[in-house]
Amino acid sequence: MSLPQHPRRTRLAGLTAAGAALALTLAACSSGSEAEPAAGGEAADLGELTVQLSWIKNAEFAGEFFADSKGYYADAGFSSVTLNAGPGATESIVLSGGADFGLSNAVAVGQVVAEEDAPLKIVGTTYQKNPFTILSLKDGGDIATPEDLVGKKIGVQAGGNEALFDALLEVNGIDPADVEKVPVEYDPSPLVNGEVDGFLAYVTNESIIVESEGHEVTNLLFADNGLPFVAESVVTTDEMIANEPEKVKAFLQAEILGWKDAVADPEEGARLAVEEYGADLELDLEKEIQQATIQAETLVVTEETEANGLFTISDELIEQNIATLAAAGIEVEAEDLFDMSLLTELLEEQPELAE
Repeated sequence: MSLPQHPRRTRLAGLTAAGAALALTLAACSSGSEAEPAAGGEAADLGELTVQLSWIKNAEFAGEFFADSKGYYADAGFSSVTLNAGPGATESIVLSGGADFGLSNAVAVGQVVAEEDAPLKIVGTTYQKNPFTILSLKDGGDIATPEDLVGKKIGVQAGGNEALFDALLEVNGIDPADVEKVPVEYDPSPLVNGEVDGFLAYVTNESIIVESEGHEVTNLLFADNGLPFVAESVVTTDEMIANEPEKVKAFLQAEILGWKDAVADPEEGARLAVEEYGADLELDLEKEIQQATIQAETLVVTEETEANGLFTISDELIEQNIATLAAAGIEVEAEDLFDMSLLTELLEEQPELAE
């Protein structure tokens, strides 16, 4: 099966533009799980749940697929679940009430908060580490350290990705004049064809695609080279946090249970994407298994989550996120971007979720 070429999103550009019409997929919930209600006792009727995903329905959202198919959302009190496929203007959709929760990243949300004083908060995160990378061929550019960028041609997408690349150079003390930026789209063909030495990509997407074509690759991860920030983060409104805290905790509960399953069984998470939730996308099962495995082992599970539980964000990591935003020219205070209070309450009420 040939791999579908979905253009990889730039989640920082056009954040406040009106979202394009999105196909709404209502996924049926089963009820075979044993989850505890978010606040103890019998689960309340929390009504319908709408979640705005950041990308197409591939293995990137294995945890959501588990939470839906195993009934964790239903057990938490939601009467129905709609998982809206991206890409879309997640922040705008959540702000307008088009979704109760959205999945985005700290830089994207931080930009909207800083520039528009948007009443949004990150309340937990799937990815402790962002998946952005400079992808290169082992027998080509072989860019393994920031210093290896000097003298190279790097394919960079316009908009938010370009801002992130500029920040990568800045935090590593590299003069932009020493690196040639080449405008590209999201298809990594220019890298494979030798038009560029490196390519701004996702380690869970383009990197796997290029490697699957028989090329040995090198990845320079942003998260490990001066630009740590959380991604696939749960974002909601200040109003939701203030007025419906039990709904927030119920959602986080279901998410944690779903992602525990996704970490434990990447192959099943990939199968759910390929055969059920993304069945119309002609996804490649082998690639999706690789993606599910890589994200589980390198982005979702870290020393911090092993100590504190999935979806948690430590004070130290929050500080690192704020520093990354500053490097990208985004000035925002931690308390204006993150609110971990409800997740903290949930884990105090149900400590087994952190195990």
